Amino acid sequence: METIILLKTIHIIGFVSWFAAMFYLGRIFVYHREALSMPASARDVLVPQYQLMENRVYKIIMNPAMMITWTCGLGMIALYGMEWLKGNHWLHAKILLLVGLTIFHLYSKGVIRKLGDGSFQMNSFQFRLLNEVPTVFLILITSLGVYKNTVNYGILVGSIIGIIGLLYAFTVLYRKIREGK
Repeated sequence: METIILLKTIHIIGFVSWFAAMFYLGRIFVYHREALSMPASARDVLVPQYQLMENRVYKIIMNPAMMITWTCGLGMIALYGMEWLKGNHWLHAKILLLVGLTIFHLYSKGVIRKLGDGSFQMNSFQFRLLNEVPTVFLILITSLGVYKNTVNYGILVGSIIGIIGLLYAFTVLYRKIREGK
């Protein structure tokens, strides 16, 4: 039991770090994209700095945090056993979401590369929307972890659709405020 508690503690630290890094990286993407539209004097200073920050956040925080999260989570599953896994359907959904989050993690590396060579064509508004993707994963994964087998998937999906709508609306509102409209 002590091993499971230790793994759970490290797992929580891992996923908090993982999400923090994803949120931060998303903001850097926004600033990097905006820097590409600045005059050369600012662009030549900011773009290399944002590239450095993106790579460091990805390599030094995101990758280790993802590995810690997965390792401790799989360790807990191994200790609880396969019968426990079979009986906890919420965990199947959580693992599926974690696979999706890992794909988003890897996609972020591609964004870093494409921003670095200038071939990524999203604008800063689209990057702001992209920055909300981890929020949706966080809400879903946390909800499954809290409610476990009592989760009502209909309410969860409906809530997520509502939250996505609110996130989009607030992002549009923020853009209008920034543009002075």
